[in-house]
Amino acid sequence: MCKISKARKRDETWEKLNKKYKIVETINSIGYYKISTDEIKEFQEPRLAVKFDHSDDRPKLFMEHDLSILPITRGDYYISRIKAYHNFESVSSDITYFRPPEHIKSLDITSINSESKALNMAYISGIIADFLNDKKLLPTVSGRMSSEGFVFQAAVEDKKATISPVVQVENSQIEIDAAYEGINSLALMEAKRDLAENFLIRQLYYPFRTWQKKMGDKPVRPIFLIYSNSIFYLYEYRFNDLQYYNSLELVKHKRYSLEDTNISVDDVQDVLDEVRFNPEPLIHFPQADSFERVINICELLYINDMEKDSITEEYSFDRRQSLYYLDAARYLGLVKKEITSDHRFYSLTKLGNSLFSMSYKQRQAKLIETILSFKSFYLTYEAYRNNNEMPSKDEIVSYIRQAGVVDPKTGLPYSDSTNKRRASTVSAWVRWIINTINN
Repeated sequence: MCKISKARKRDETWEKLNKKYKIVETINSIGYYKISTDEIKEFQEPRLAVKFDHSDDRPKLFMEHDLSILPITRGDYYISRIKAYHNFESVSSDITYFRPPEHIKSLDITSINSESKALNMAYISGIIADFLNDKKLLPTVSGRMSSEGFVFQAAVEDKKATISPVVQVENSQIEIDAAYEGINSLALMEAKRDLAENFLIRQLYYPFRTWQKKMGDKPVRPIFLIYSNSIFYLYEYRFNDLQYYNSLELVKHKRYSLEDTNISVDDVQDVLDEVRFNPEPLIHFPQADSFERVINICELLYINDMEKDSITEEYSFDRRQSLYYLDAARYLGLVKKEITSDHRFYSLTKLGNSLFSMSYKQRQAKLIETILSFKSFYLTYEAYRNNNEMPSKDEIVSYIRQAGVVDPKTGLPYSDSTNKRRASTVSAWVRWIINTINN
């Protein structure tokens, strides 16, 4: 951990590079700027300066001018207004259940704390074979390698043009998390542990172009796998135009689990019967609408304690989101903030740590209990249960006031406008509870 975060250092790096090489001015003129690792190295280690796996990871200069960066050789990068990222589709599906082989003892469902373990478990349990509809799969290539030479065009964020100039790639570094080859196809896997809103298309496109050329007539299938809260999310994409970076479309999506995820109304009622209200903590009332991401940030902290900026850099949380979601987890008593003379970092509390030794059903029940132990959430859930519809924002604001929620800085109640923003989080978390109930 460092006092000056890598994210702030990256902002400074690109401001200095832009000042020295007039990057934005050149892009405004001809549509792109090519920069070398030697030029970047003057201000920062290139590997750290160009790693933007999600659109929120980009430095301030890039965000302000709709810029993205793609490698084109081992030592050169292409900066432009190419639309480099793709939003995950908002789709849902029933959960399909599998079990790992009984003789496997070195890997179990409570120890999946990395992308490689998630991939291994998905493979040995038959999840990947089911998703690809191929029972003859074997693991083949993985790791870092060089790309083939290829050219492409892409959509751009530019009022003057809708498509980029031709981009030439030659011997760029690519990385494949895993590949599985069967009788009829080769599947190239990209795996993540964080629930992101978008991903860098390059992570699928560059390996696809490289191996599509090597495989001849045998189809290459780009697959994205995400593992979070005991659920495997798999997405298969295809590129409809080989030479068009943005031509990907979703072929199919499925969810899998190795545990029983069925939670009933009676299970939640059992929680309600035992719930005891917690006093309102002197922490900002939650403003973090995705409860799945609250869980996800706890998962990431279960692997390692982190500074807020480390979460921003390593995972798909922008700086403001990191603070909001960390504060939401702190409000629930799952995360604590620790301050030393040199650092401020976050770690799981005893309750937060205990979640990850529980089964899926136990963990969900404990999370529901924790949410409903705060009066505004309990009253909102009860209102939904009694009327079979979500209360209005004004009603939820009244529940927040009944709960005695105050601004920890002033000790006074939040304003109505602030409470209305917080009400969206209350309704989102209650809806998460409702959506958790599946029978």
